[in-house]
Amino acid sequence: MRNSWNLTGGDQIAPGLTAVTDLGGGTMYEVWLAFDERIHTLVVVKMLRPEHVDVPSSREGFRREVEMLDRLEHPSIVRMFSFDDDSERPHLVLEYIDGPTLSALIGNHGAVPMHQLLPVALELCSALHYLHAEGVCHLDLKPSNIIMGAPAKLVDLSLAMETKVAAEVDYPIGSDEYMAPEQCAPGERGQMGAASDVWALGATLFRAAAGYRAFDREPQWAQLNDAPHALPSSVPTAMASIIFDCLTSKPDDRPAPAEIFDRVEPLMTALPKAWLSGFSLSRR
Repeated sequence: MRNSWNLTGGDQIAPGLTAVTDLGGGTMYEVWLAFDERIHTLVVVKMLRPEHVDVPSSREGFRREVEMLDRLEHPSIVRMFSFDDDSERPHLVLEYIDGPTLSALIGNHGAVPMHQLLPVALELCSALHYLHAEGVCHLDLKPSNIIMGAPAKLVDLSLAMETKVAAEVDYPIGSDEYMAPEQCAPGERGQMGAASDVWALGATLFRAAAGYRAFDREPQWAQLNDAPHALPSSVPTAMASIIFDCLTSKPDDRPAPAEIFDRVEPLMTALPKAWLSGFSLSRR
């Protein structure tokens, strides 16, 4: 069981930050919805778990995420309002986005309809294009790291790193089912980089479009040896082609985010337009 700070709603996380609801978190971080008195609004507080406070690698990951969030500014990337690495509970204060994660949406409702998925694809392409232009790789793009707000927001930059640093990594990094082959076997299958995020985008869009994963969860890293599963016939051929191009095993053969954007945009334009029953919006 993960160690926690044993907070309850109403407790003070830090001066001016009041805990509201436990949002869970991961191995290294505990995450809470909180009220920030300074900016007088709900925020998300991401704090190191007690057993990680004095772990050098965890503190380095914390500092790296702070530095990334401090320098990045994009509509589809979560914003950081403040941080405190000297607190009893080292933490980041992030914007609260009112919406489910993409993984929760898929878990509750199955495959995401195209009219909802295509805008998310465009927003993620925009975010990745920006990140890569800034020389940054996310390296952990997956449905649970996408909040379905308006626009969709990419969160959790704890694994993000400079592209030139990522290229030198010689050990696996990421979340198993969304790791490009070069993240599973760096060096042997290529170098980690911007194209790794494109592969993760493909795996994420596949999961959303199909309601199931592109590769089996067992054995670990099935993507090293297996071809992706087939998509349902309900997925438009053009969209399926985009997804499978992203999942190409060789990094150099994958499209860039801007190219994917240009291929998705016409699909978005071609979607049936909504009509208001009994009303006409045209002038006579």
